[in-house]
Amino acid sequence: MPEKFSSPSLELLAPAKTAAIGREAILHGADAVYIGGPAFGAREKAGNSITDIADLVKFAHRFHARIYVALNTILHDAELEAARTLAYDCYDAGVDSLIIQDMGLLELDLPPIDLHASTQCNIRTPEKARFLAEVGFSQIVLARELTLKEISTVRASVPSDTVIEHFIHGALCVAYSGQCNISHAHTGRSANRGDCSQACRLPFTLEDSQGRVVAYEKHLLSVKDNNQSDNLRALIDAGVRSFKIEGRYKEAPYVKNITGHYRQLLDEILTERPELHATSSGKTKLLFTPNPDKTFHRGATDYFSNGRKNDIGAFDTPTFVGLELGTVTKIGENWFEIETEDTLANGDGLNYMHKREVIGLQANVVERKNKVWRVFPNEAIATLAGLHSGINISRNRDHAWEHALTKKSAERRIGLSAIFSETADGFSLTLLDEDGISSSAYDTFDKQPANNPTEAEKSVREQFARFGNTDFALTAFNFNWTQPWFVPSSLANKLRRDAVAKLEAARLLSYTRPTRKAPMEPPAKYPEESLSFLANVYNSSARAFYEKHGVKLIDAAYEAHEEGGEVSLMITRHCIRYSLSLCPKQAKGVIGVQGQVRAEPMTMLNGSEKLRLEFDCKACEMHVIGKIKKHVLKSPPPTAVLVTFHSQRKYE
Repeated sequence: MPEKFSSPSLELLAPAKTAAIGREAILHGADAVYIGGPAFGAREKAGNSITDIADLVKFAHRFHARIYVALNTILHDAELEAARTLAYDCYDAGVDSLIIQDMGLLELDLPPIDLHASTQCNIRTPEKARFLAEVGFSQIVLARELTLKEISTVRASVPSDTVIEHFIHGALCVAYSGQCNISHAHTGRSANRGDCSQACRLPFTLEDSQGRVVAYEKHLLSVKDNNQSDNLRALIDAGVRSFKIEGRYKEAPYVKNITGHYRQLLDEILTERPELHATSSGKTKLLFTPNPDKTFHRGATDYFSNGRKNDIGAFDTPTFVGLELGTVTKIGENWFEIETEDTLANGDGLNYMHKREVIGLQANVVERKNKVWRVFPNEAIATLAGLHSGINISRNRDHAWEHALTKKSAERRIGLSAIFSETADGFSLTLLDEDGISSSAYDTFDKQPANNPTEAEKSVREQFARFGNTDFALTAFNFNWTQPWFVPSSLANKLRRDAVAKLEAARLLSYTRPTRKAPMEPPAKYPEESLSFLANVYNSSARAFYEKHGVKLIDAAYEAHEEGGEVSLMITRHCIRYSLSLCPKQAKGVIGVQGQVRAEPMTMLNGSEKLRLEFDCKACEMHVIGKIKKHVLKSPPPTAVLVTFHSQRKYE
C-alpha cells in the first residue's frame, strides 16, 4: 500500500476568466479558484479588477474556499514596484495566495501573503522542488510532463507541509512550461510575459536532412488535451493534493462542466477513503450530467503520467471536432441525412474532415425519421467541399446541452443540524454546521401547548427545513422540549433567519487565511551554480535572489536579447520522431516501425519560418532550434542585466 503523506485534504482547483465564472466554479464544486488580476498574469487577456476579485473572495470564503491570483509573468525592473503594489492590493482584498514565476518578487517587501510556485517555474526535479519549498513556497505546481513515479519522487523530497499541485485537465503546452520561446521567435510576443501566440498550433511541413518531406502540413507541435480522469487515485497515492483544471481563457459552460465532472470523481474517492476530505465546505448538487467530451478539447491524453505513448499528438487539427454522430446516408438539394443513435437539435454545430481540413457547418433545422435525421445546414450543399454519402459527421456543439448550462446548473449547500429548544420565557434555535461552527437565536414567546402534538412537531420540522435561499441544508433536526408547543410560522422564520445570519458571520470569523511560509535560514543553496537564459531572469531583483542562493553565472532571459544566433526555442518531452514511429529506440527489435529512421537534422517549415529539430535521446527530449528575435516590449526594458547566452544542453 503506498505511503499516505500528510495534508489529507484534497483541493479541486478551477480556473476563472472572470469573477462571475469564479462564482460558478465554486458553486459547481471547486475548493479553490485561480484568477488573473489587473496585470502580470500569464494570460494577458484574462485580467480582473481588484474590486471584482474582492467580491469573489467574499463569496468563496462563505464556503471556506480559497482564491489564488496569478501574478506569474516574468517582470522587468520597471515593473517591480507595480507588481509589489499589486501584491498588497490582493492581500488587502482578502486573496489567499499569489501564484508567481519571477523569483525577483521574493526580494521585495511583500505582504505576508501565501506564495505558490507557478508551473512556469519548470518544476520537474526533486532538487528544484525542495529548493522552492525552502525559500518560502507552500504549494508547488509540477510540470505536466511528469510520470506518476516522478511525482512520487518529488513528493518524497519536500517537507510534508508542502502541497503538491498538478494539472489534471485542459490544454497542454507542448513545451515544458516556462521553457518556450517559439511564440516570441515567430511574433515577438512572449509567452513568459503572458502574450503567447500559440505558434505551436500551426501546421508545419517536416523535412529530413536531405530535404525529403516526412510529413506535410501537419500540426506537429499540437498535442491532445490533458484528461487525468482515470488517474486520480494514482495521483493521490503519488502525493498530489491539489488537482488543477486548465482554462483561464475558457467560458462558463466549460468551467461548469469540467469542474462538475471532477467534483463527482473526487467525491467518489472521498467516500471510499474517509481519511481524506475536501479542503472547502459544502456539497454540490449538479442539475445536469457532466461530460468532458461535450466541451472544447483536441482529443484526450493522460500525457506522460503512465509513460510515453504514441497517441498524444493532435496532428490533423488543433480545433474541436467533438463526438462522432454517424455517417451521411443521403444528400439532397438543400439537406443531407445522418444515421445516428443520438438526438440532434436546431443550432447544433457539425463538422467533417476533408483533405486534412475540418469543414464546419451549423444545423439550422433538423427533422427526425426513426434513426435517420435530415439536416438543413446554414450553407448551401454545393459549397460544402467534400460532403458525400458515407462520410463521418461529428458534433462539436450540442445546442440543447449547452443551452442548459446557460441556466442555473448547480447548487452548493453546507450541511447543518438544528436543535429547537424551549426556554424559560420562549424558544431558541441552535445550528451546528459540518465544520463544527455553531450559532443560536432566542426569542420570547408566551408558550401554549399544541392542540395536536403530532401536527405541531411536523409543522415545526417543515418550518425549520426551509434553508433554500441560504448556503445551508438541514441534515438533522431535534427537539429539546418537555412537550409539543404551538409555534407560529412567523416566530420560526425569525429564529431561522437570525440563527443563519449569526452562523454566516461566525463562519467568516472562523476562516483563517494561509500566511507566508518563512524561508529557510541561512538561505537554501540553489541546485546549480549557473543559469542559462531558460531560468528567465529578467530583472535585477531576480538576479540578486539567485546570487543570494549561491548561483555564480546568470544569463539574462530570452526577452532581454536583441536578434542573434540560434538557441532552443522550445524543449519538450513530446518527440515528433517517436510519434511518427521514426525513433531509433523503436527501431531496435520493435515490429511496426515505418520506413527508415531519417538522419538529423530534421527541419520544420511554416511559411518563411524554419525550425531545426535536435533530439536528446538520453534525456528523451526534443529541442526546437531557431533564431533569437527581439521582444516587442510594452514598457521600458530592464537595464541592469548582463546579456549573454551559454549553452543549456549537455548532449553525450
